[in-house]
Order: sequence, then structure tokens, then C-alpha cells
Amino acid sequence: MSDRKLQAQDLRERFAQLGGVSSMVQQVDPADTSAGVLIPVVTHEAGLTVLLTRRTDHLWNHAGQISFPGGRVEPGDADAVAAALRETDEEVGIAPAQVEVLGRLPDFVTGTGFHVVPVVGLVAPPLQLKPDPFEVAEIFEVPLDFLLDLGRYQHHRFERAGQVFQVRAVPWPGQFIWGATAGMLASLARCMAD
Repeated sequence: MSDRKLQAQDLRERFAQLGGVSSMVQQVDPADTSAGVLIPVVTHEAGLTVLLTRRTDHLWNHAGQISFPGGRVEPGDADAVAAALRETDEEVGIAPAQVEVLGRLPDFVTGTGFHVVPVVGLVAPPLQLKPDPFEVAEIFEVPLDFLLDLGRYQHHRFERAGQVFQVRAVPWPGQFIWGATAGMLASLARCMAD
């Protein structure tokens, strides 16, 4: 891309080139829990942003972490895309009809046993966000151009239960976006750069 700001049409064209699904694949363990998340790209006149949430501190999985709206595939969901859209409505109040689904990024497998399908979709303001107080502590947006700059990403090591993990992170003022969320954002950046 040039120095001009990325537009919604650029994302539409890129995912159309990819046939809606990025060609990169990851090995999946059938024991992993299937899940879908939405990477909501908000189409503000001033520029595109990505809507993120901070999970509440009392949750069993990923408490207090920055994430995309989404969750596990339930029996009533047609697929992971449907799960991502349903969960987005439940968690932040963006109805499926408000989302223009562009396509999917490569599936992402977390260290906690989730096989996640990242779905990229455009969302037009104004948004009437209604965070689920049980799951969502905060909703915020980060400029897409900032997140597409792979030079901003860092690698961090941490230890849990005697195991050392390498994770990707991208700091944003007042927030620390890391782990699976940062990994999926980096995947989006690579997808747009190819």
C-alpha cells in the first residue's frame, strides 16, 4: 500500500482476491474447542479502526485480556462465522445484519485449546454498543493503519505452569494487546501486505 489511508474498498478488494478465505492454514487438533471471532473494522469517515474489547477480570478463560468479540461454536450455529456474529451481538450489541462479512483469516490455535476462525467484517457507524457487563469490561478502537504496521509488534516471553511461551504483542496507549488477538491482527497485516 502507498502512504494513503486504507479504505473499506481496499479490504473488500483484498478479500475478493483471496476468495474470501486466506490461503494460509494451520494444523488443528480435533480435541480443540471450535470458536469464531469477529475482527470488526469500523468505517469512520476519518479512517478505519478495529473494535476491541477488554474481558472482565472474573472470567474463567482469558480474564482481563484484550480480545475480539466472539466465542465457542454452539450447537445452533451453522458454522464458526455464525458463532462470531452471534457472539458479537451478545457481547457488544452489533447485530449480524450490521456486519458486512469480507472473509476469513487463517484459523488460529490458542495455547488454551481453542481453534479460532477469525472473521473480518466491516461495520458502519453510528454504533449503538451495548456491552455485556458479565463478559466485557471495556470497548475501545484502534486505528487499522496502526495495527497493520508489523514494525509495531513485539515478541514477549512468559512462563505458565512451568512452560515458557513466546507471544506476540502490540502496545496501544492504556492497553496491551497480546497473545491470540495480536497474532490474528498480525495475520491481518500480512494478508493486507501480500
